[in-house]
Amino acid sequence: MSVTIRLAKFGKKHSPSYRIVVATTRSKRNGKFLDTIGHYNPSENPPKFAYDKKKFNKWKSTGALITEAVDKLVKGKYEFKPYKPTVEEDKKGDITPGSAWQEKVEVQEKKGNEKEKEITEKEKPAK
Repeated sequence: MSVTIRLAKFGKKHSPSYRIVVATTRSKRNGKFLDTIGHYNPSENPPKFAYDKKKFNKWKSTGALITEAVDKLVKGKYEFKPYKPTVEEDKKGDITPGSAWQEKVEVQEKKGNEKEKEITEKEKPAK
């Protein structure tokens, strides 16, 4: 059975925190784990990171695989990148020009305007 040292996500929706856990490779991200080695909280300023070096080295010596993120965290080279949606909104909540969402809205508006013209032409009295 293969074992991996990886991050397990905990915390709130927009303020994630992670535990560094040892889990079987087949288990889910937040599923069962064998041991907790440490924690990482990127929401704090500066980001908080702590782990038990003895446990880490013990699991590493037994042949546990280490994920790229955990490896970079331990080396001090990890840079957390928060999730950003593809549709960007400016400060007023308006959709930015050029986005795919805005193009879809413009197409729907054109269709709506065409239907309004058809209705108004039908309502005009015949001469």
